[in-house]
Amino acid sequence: MKIVLNGEACEIVATRLDQALLELGYTNASIATAVNGTFIPKSQRGDQMLGDGVRIEIVAPMQGG
Repeated sequence: MKIVLNGEACEIVATRLDQALLELGYTNASIATAVNGTFIPKSQRGDQMLGDGVRIEIVAPMQGG
């Protein structure tokens, strides 16, 4: 399915957010996720279904100041 990942067009097979993160290589990463502008907590990623054209934002925390 076609999605938009951090502003870039992308194709994935996964139909749930947790599966998509694995497919995209985000294993064991400390990240924040949003789908169509709504924050999705880690505990709810397995329940978040994805559809064609969905917008996913993935943000990793940065250290420093």
